[in-house]
Amino acid sequence: MNLQLSTADEKDISTIQALAREIWNDHYPAIIGQEQVDYMLERMYSASSTLKQMHDGQAFYLVINDEKPIGFAAVENKSPGQYFLNKCYIKTAAQRSGVGAFVIHAILEKYTDCSELRLQVNRQNYKAINFYFKMGFVIELVADFDIGDGYFMNDFIMLLKR
Repeated sequence: MNLQLSTADEKDISTIQALAREIWNDHYPAIIGQEQVDYMLERMYSASSTLKQMHDGQAFYLVINDEKPIGFAAVENKSPGQYFLNKCYIKTAAQRSGVGAFVIHAILEKYTDCSELRLQVNRQNYKAINFYFKMGFVIELVADFDIGDGYFMNDFIMLLKR
């Protein structure tokens, strides 16, 4: 593997959208159902929504392997030393091969002042939860978020302290 974490910008939005559609449709229907997947993809990954997230302070990154995008991440600085990993998605075929660990380590290298890294993960997403435990995250909070149209995100907030 020849992995890179490459800064993404407006020109990469269509790539991020394509990755999100593929990854979400492959993984999340069994957890939250296809209707909620479709709703969340439109809400979070429309071109205008992704652009707004970029302008509002989320730094997006493409995960590249051998010059091909295989995932993406987004990080936001919440306060000095405190960051939030808003997105960390890897194609299913590339999972369980060290890519996720590469992404977490690359983000921590990039944000050298990071003393706390938080993220949200669906409480039924056992593969991701176990991966984050392996990376040193702990469950900080249990939270339910009303995202509209009768849909909820039932998540853990996980924390990695450095």
